[in-house]
Amino acid sequence: MNVPHPIPYQGSKRGIASEILPFFPRKFTRLVEPFAGSAAISIAVASRGMVSTFWLNDAHKPLMDLWQNIINHDDELADAYEAHWLAQTGNERDYYNEVRFNFNQSGKPVDFLYLLARCVKASIRYNSKGEFNNTPDNRRKGVRPTEMRNRLQRASALFKEKSDLTSYHYAKVLEQCETDDVVYMDPPYQGVCKNRDQRYCPVFDHDEFCQCLDELNSRNVRFVVSYDGRTGQKVHGKSLPSDLNLVRFEISAGRSSQATLLGRNEETVESLYISKNLAESGKQILKKATQKLLF
Repeated sequence: MNVPHPIPYQGSKRGIASEILPFFPRKFTRLVEPFAGSAAISIAVASRGMVSTFWLNDAHKPLMDLWQNIINHDDELADAYEAHWLAQTGNERDYYNEVRFNFNQSGKPVDFLYLLARCVKASIRYNSKGEFNNTPDNRRKGVRPTEMRNRLQRASALFKEKSDLTSYHYAKVLEQCETDDVVYMDPPYQGVCKNRDQRYCPVFDHDEFCQCLDELNSRNVRFVVSYDGRTGQKVHGKSLPSDLNLVRFEISAGRSSQATLLGRNEETVESLYISKNLAESGKQILKKATQKLLF
């Protein structure tokens, strides 16, 4: 499906959303994303009309401020983005640096959107002072204003008056989840946050996360987790422990661009974990389980 993705975002599940969604119920009450990021899975679910309400959360507050503007002030945000895009003409690098400086002073959502549209690999990076410091991709000027406006308007239509937006620690969100919810979690890759400024990526502890999942199990809350993975024979991160009684699948994320640059043809594979109560509730999930179940 042609679904809108207004926020360029490194690590987004946009490319494999169609592989993840078959593990969700066809209809349910609320989708909760404690690590929303670009909300690729929520966008995919909303586009298919699978759910009536959403809870989007991310500990990175500037990101949730941007989502607030996308959903509730899409036209104003589109106008402001267009002004940035036009003003950069002929002076793109210096203009980017000026917007980056202003964002680090004020945190304006439109500045953040422009930076994400133009920075290298659409990657959020901060220095030790808490300043956004990623450089521009000088090969491109960012999404054209007409296309960005279209994406913003369509995303707003999907979520307006249907969404709660917060910027909590993920554990606080999980404590409030209920049995009618489905929780999709795509936490930051293990290890990437140890030396990052806490404004972007709070410390993520594997054991603490596993404890939270165990508590969801005890309360019969359904959930799906994208977690560890591998590229070729190289494994990324710890797997989730078997005593959580999760059903694990492998999802192909395509060829590794990094490996390709090094002359290797390697596929990136991501692990997807399904809570047992969710796996047992859907025939389509059980059918997949008989074909792809890893443990």
